[in-house]
Amino acid sequence: MVDSPAPLVRRVLHAITGRRGRRRRPVGRYIRWFRRALAGFSAVVLAAGLVLVGWAISLPLPADPAQPQQSVLYYSDGRTVLARVGVVDRIAVPLGRVPVPVRRAVLAAEDRSFYTHGAVSGRGIGRALWSDVTGDGVEGASTITQQYVRNAYLTLDRTVSRKVREIVLAEKLERRYSKDQILGRYLNTIYFGRGAYGIDAAARAYFGVPVDELDTAQGMVLATVIKDPTNFDPAVDPAGARNRWRYVRAGMVSQHWLGVNEAARLRFPATTAPAGTGPVGPAGLIAQQVEWELERHGITAQQLRTGGLRVVTTIDRATQQRTETAVRQEAPAGLAVAVVSVDPRTGGIRAYHGNAKGFGYFDHADAPATPGAAFTPLVLASAFQHGLDRDRLWDGRSPQQFPDRNGVPLYNPGNAQCPRCTIDDAVAHSYGTVLYRVAQATDPVRIVHDVRAAGVAASYAGRPSLVDGPDDPQPALTRPAIALGEYPVSPADLASGYATLGNDGRALARHVVDSVRSSAGGTLYRAAPAGRRAFTAAAVQQTRDVTGRYPTTLANGRAPERVLYRTSVQQQGKRVRSGWAAGADRGQATVVLVAAGGGRSPASDLAGRLWARIQPGSAPVAPSPPAASAAP
Repeated sequence: MVDSPAPLVRRVLHAITGRRGRRRRPVGRYIRWFRRALAGFSAVVLAAGLVLVGWAISLPLPADPAQPQQSVLYYSDGRTVLARVGVVDRIAVPLGRVPVPVRRAVLAAEDRSFYTHGAVSGRGIGRALWSDVTGDGVEGASTITQQYVRNAYLTLDRTVSRKVREIVLAEKLERRYSKDQILGRYLNTIYFGRGAYGIDAAARAYFGVPVDELDTAQGMVLATVIKDPTNFDPAVDPAGARNRWRYVRAGMVSQHWLGVNEAARLRFPATTAPAGTGPVGPAGLIAQQVEWELERHGITAQQLRTGGLRVVTTIDRATQQRTETAVRQEAPAGLAVAVVSVDPRTGGIRAYHGNAKGFGYFDHADAPATPGAAFTPLVLASAFQHGLDRDRLWDGRSPQQFPDRNGVPLYNPGNAQCPRCTIDDAVAHSYGTVLYRVAQATDPVRIVHDVRAAGVAASYAGRPSLVDGPDDPQPALTRPAIALGEYPVSPADLASGYATLGNDGRALARHVVDSVRSSAGGTLYRAAPAGRRAFTAAAVQQTRDVTGRYPTTLANGRAPERVLYRTSVQQQGKRVRSGWAAGADRGQATVVLVAAGGGRSPASDLAGRLWARIQPGSAPVAPSPPAASAAP
C-alpha cells in the first residue's frame, strides 16, 4: 500500500524552512479570548457611561443667561486700549408682541422642525452633513435650543466638552421651559447686526419700527441676517441678502406657513441706512476690520460684541498716532484720505485710516481706486522676474498706437519723446509708451498672477480684479494698461504689494488681529500668516534700483537706504481726482490716497507730504510726473 504523500511534503517543507508545521489552536480558545475582551470593553464603556450620566445630572442649568460683555481691542503692545466694542442696543419683549409670520420666518431660516423635535435634532445633523458633502452650505446642525444655550450660557471654547455641555444643557432647558418660552428667550438674545440684540432692537435698526409693526417680508429680512449678521446685512451684500431671503421664503412655503401665490407677491423690502454702531474716529474702521477678519476665522460678530473678548491687534500705537496727526494737520476739510501701513516682516497692519467718522461709514482704505504710476513697481518686479533686461532700449516716442486700444493713441506726459529709452528713464519720467511695451513683452496675465500673489485681492465686490469690466469691449481681459495703473486696487492691497517688495518678494497675508482671548483667559485664536514667494529677490532688487531714488534715514540709526517709492496724480481734464504716494523699506510699507471731495481738489504733493510724515525717518519727497494719458 502506497503511503499518503502528505507526510512526505511536510518533511520536505521542514527541511527547507527549518520549522515544523504549527499545530492549529482550537477554535474554542479564540472564542474565549474574544468573550473576555468584549466583557472588558463593555465594562469600560458602562463605567464611562455611568460617569457621563452622573456628570450630566450634576451639571446645573443656570437660572439666568450670562450678561453680554463688551470686548476690548488693544494696540500691538497688548496693554493700551485701542477701542471697545459691543453691547449697544438691547431690548427684551414678550413673544406675544412678535407677529406669528415673523416667528415663522425665523424658524424657516434656523430650525423648521423646532416644535416637533427635541433639544437636539438628528435629522438636522444629517441635513447639515449632507449640505457639507454637496457644498450647499445652507443647513446648520444646531437647533434653536442649542443656539440659545450656546449664546446664553457657554464660553466660546471650541472643544468637545463644550459641545457636550451644550447638548446636556439644551436637554435640561427643554425640560424646564416650553417651546414658546425658549423661542422667546432666543429672539431676545440673538444678535442681528447693526448693534441690535433681540428682535425688537433689530426691527428698529433695520426698519425704524417696533417689532409688532413688522410685516412678513421685513420679518424675513431679520431672519436672513441671523446666520451672518455682518455679510447678510442688505447694506453690505445686497445680492447675498436677497439669496438668503429667497431661501427663507422657500422654507416658509415648504412648511405651509406661506401660500405659493402670497410668496410670489412678496418683494424684498427696503431697509434703513445703518447707523454708526461702533467706535468713532479712525479706530472705528479698525474695529470693523477686526470684526470681518475674526468672522473669517470662525469668531462671529455676536461673539465679539457680547463675549468680553480681549483682542490684541497689530496696530502700532506710535505709527497710528503719527498717521492721525498728519491727516488732521495736513488734509483740508472735504478730502477723503486713506492710509495703510504694513509690516513687511509679519504682514501685520501697523496703521489704518479709512475715514475720520468711525464704524459703519465708507472705508476709503478698503475700496478700489485707480493707482496710476504708484502701481509701477509691482509691474516692474513681475517683468524683471520674467526676464526684463534692464539694458534694453525701448521705443518711447509719443503718441503711439497699440492694437488693443481700439484706435485711442497713448501719449507720454507732456507728449515727451524718448526714441531710444532705457527702463530707468521710462520709470523716472513715467513714459507710458515704454511701460505699455514692457507689459506687452512680459504678458499681462503673468503680471496679474504675480501681483495677486503679492497681496492684491483676486476680486472686488464679486468681480475679478485687474481685468476689464463688463462694459469694456473685451470683459475679463487684462491689457498692457496694467503697467499704467489703470486697473483699480484698494490702498490696503497696494500696501500689501509694497510690503512684499519690502520683504524681498516674499508675501505674508495682511492681517490686523494678532491674538484673541476669551473672558476666561483661554486663547481662541493666534495669527500665523502663511507666506509665499511672489517675486524673486533678484527681481525686487532690480526694481529697487530703478524706483528707489529717495533716501531715508531710519530711526534706528542705520545708514540711509534707497526706498521703493512712487507717487501718482489722477486727473480728469484739468481737475485733480486723486493723489497717491506709496513706498516701502524693510521695516514698513505705507500707502496714502488723497481723493477729492466736496468740489475741492487736493494739492498734487499732499499725498507725498503725508507719506513722509508717516513713514519712519523719511524726508519730504517730490511727486512723480503725471501718468501717461490717451490725450496730449
